[in-house]
Amino acid sequence: MTTPPRTSRTYDAVVVGGGHNGLVAAAYLARAGRSVLVLERLDHTGGAAVSARPFAGVDARLSRYSYLVSLLPGKIVRDLGLDFRVRARSVSSYTPVERSGRPTGLLVGGGERRTRESFARLTGSEREYAAWQRFYAMTGHVARRVFPTLTEPLPTRDELRRRVDDEAAWRALFEEPVGVTIEEHFADDLVRGVALTDALIGTFADAHDPSLVQNRCFLYHVIGGGTGAWDVPVGGMGALTDALAAAARAAGAVLATGHEAVRIDADGRTAEVTYRTADGEGVAAARHVLVNASPRELAALTGQAPPPPAEGAQLKVNMLLTRLPRLRDPEADPREAFAGTFHIAEGYRQLAAAHARAAAGELPDAPPCEIYCHSLTDPTILAPGPAAAGMHTLTLFGLHTPARLFARDNDAVRAELLKSTLAQLDAHLAEPLADCLATDAEGRPCIEARSPLDLERDLRLPGGNIFHRELSWPHAQDGTGHWGVETGQANVLLCGAGAVRGGGVSGVPGHNAAMAVLNGTGA
Repeated sequence: MTTPPRTSRTYDAVVVGGGHNGLVAAAYLARAGRSVLVLERLDHTGGAAVSARPFAGVDARLSRYSYLVSLLPGKIVRDLGLDFRVRARSVSSYTPVERSGRPTGLLVGGGERRTRESFARLTGSEREYAAWQRFYAMTGHVARRVFPTLTEPLPTRDELRRRVDDEAAWRALFEEPVGVTIEEHFADDLVRGVALTDALIGTFADAHDPSLVQNRCFLYHVIGGGTGAWDVPVGGMGALTDALAAAARAAGAVLATGHEAVRIDADGRTAEVTYRTADGEGVAAARHVLVNASPRELAALTGQAPPPPAEGAQLKVNMLLTRLPRLRDPEADPREAFAGTFHIAEGYRQLAAAHARAAAGELPDAPPCEIYCHSLTDPTILAPGPAAAGMHTLTLFGLHTPARLFARDNDAVRAELLKSTLAQLDAHLAEPLADCLATDAEGRPCIEARSPLDLERDLRLPGGNIFHRELSWPHAQDGTGHWGVETGQANVLLCGAGAVRGGGVSGVPGHNAAMAVLNGTGA
C-alpha cells in the first residue's frame, strides 16, 4: 500500500480507480506536469487487465480476466513510452463442425490459399470465401476511417458518416441490425455464426435486436488498430498495466493502493474525495476528479440517481493443460486450431437458439463459447519448467449466459454451465479435455470459472458487465460532451469503460479524460 501525503496539499487531479484507463489518464497528466493521486481500492493496480498465478504451485502467469488486445491505440503506447508489445496470432480462427457425418472445420488464417481451400472444403464452393473477402473488406474500410477518431474530440454522427464515406457500409453497421448484412453476405450457417460472434462478446442480444446493441459491439470488435486484428499481449495482460503503472510513477503520479474512494464532493471548480483505508478515512482535495469506475459507481460516489442496471452475459474460464488435446477433424493440427479463436457451438442457428433459451430464463442446451491458447503465441507466461514439459494455457469465453441465470445459486449454476460447455468442446476432441488438464500442488485440476456475479463481486463490474454498460456509438449524442467523458459536474470526468468510446482494453477513455483536462474542456 502506498500512502499519499497527509497534508493540505491540493492535487491537480485525483483518479479514482487504478485500472488501465485510470493509469493512462494519470500518466498523461503527470507527464504534462500535473500533480496526480490515484486511489485504488485493491492492493494492486490493473483492474480487469491483470495477470495472476491462479493455480497453487504452478508457475503460469495467466491473463485472468481480459486477455487480448485490439483497441489500444499505438499512439498511447508511443506517447507514454510504454515497454509493452503485442504479437499477432498465426491463425485468426478455427471452427470445428460435423458435416455429412464426418468431422471437419473452418480454418481462417495460415495464408490466403489455405483459408480459401478451407472454405471450399466446408461449403463445396468458392462462393462463401468470396463473400467473406467482400464482407471484411467493408469492415476494414470502416476500421481505417473510424479507429483514428477514438482519440480525437467526439465527431458528430454526420461527421463520422462523412469520414466513413461509404453509404452501404454505414447502413450495414450503423443503421440496420447486423444480422441483415450477415444474411445478405453469407449462405452457410457456420460462416454466418463465425461472423456474428463479434457482435455478441459480453453482449446479450440477438442478431436482429432493434436496439442495435449488437451492432455497437460488432463495430468495436472489427475496428481495432484500423484492421480489426486481436493480438496477444506479450507477458500477459498484466504486462500492459505494469508498464502503465511504471510510466505513471516515473512521471510523478502517486499510486495509493488499499485506498477506497467512498465519496466525491465537487462544485465544478474544486473537489474533495473521501477515501477509506485499513487505518481509517482521509480526504484528498483536487481541481479535477477522474473516475475510472462504472457509471453506477460514479453515481454512488457523487450522490446522484443510479443509471439503468447493467448486466453481463459471459462465462470466463482459465485452464492449464499438460498438452493440447487432439481433434476429431483429421485435417486440424491442435497447435494451429487453438492458436486463434476456437469457436464452439457458434453456428448461426445455434447462437439464436442459445439466446432464445437464455432469454426464457434457462441455460442454453448447447452453450456457445470461444477458446484460445495464449502460450502458443507467447510462451513467456509459462516458467521454463512448464514450458519445457509441453504445458499450455487455454482461455474460454462463454456467450449468452446473462447474470440473471446465476441469481438462484451462483455456484451450482456456474458448475452446471461449465460442465455443459466443456461437453460441447469434448464433442470435437479425439480425447476428453479432462485427460489433458494439469493438476496443482494439491492435486486439483487446473481450471477456474467466473460468472458475471463473480466478476461483479471481484471487480465491481455492474451486473458483471465487462463494458460497465451497453457500448455507445463512437460519435456524439445528446449530453455526451466534447470528449465523451463529461459528467454533470464540470470538473468530474468519467474515464472508465462506461465512457463514450469505452469498453475493452483500449486506454481510450483514460486518454480522452486527460485531454479534456489538459485542453481545458473539463473545467
